[in-house]
Amino acid sequence: MARVVVDVMLKPEILDPQGQAVQRALPRLGFEGIADVRQGKRFELEVAEPVDEAALARIHEMAETFLANTVIEDFVIKVEESKTEESKAEEFQAEESK
Repeated sequence: MARVVVDVMLKPEILDPQGQAVQRALPRLGFEGIADVRQGKRFELEVAEPVDEAALARIHEMAETFLANTVIEDFVIKVEESKTEESKAEEFQAEESK
């Protein structure tokens, strides 16, 4: 099983009011030195089948037609190895013991 991540961001020429609001708030919260902030969306897709060229083509089509508004947004697709159920359980136990 693999995880495919689709990151969607506004195109650079598109105004990002949410990013600007965060940028303006950061100095008031004590976080200096941040020149720009852009907000976006992240989709994590767990794919049951192997991620081959055909699967990536379908995911690209999905991103282009459903996940992103390509008039104002760009997207990037990345394939990551999914964590095994055992490592997920270990991670949960580690967080639980804190």
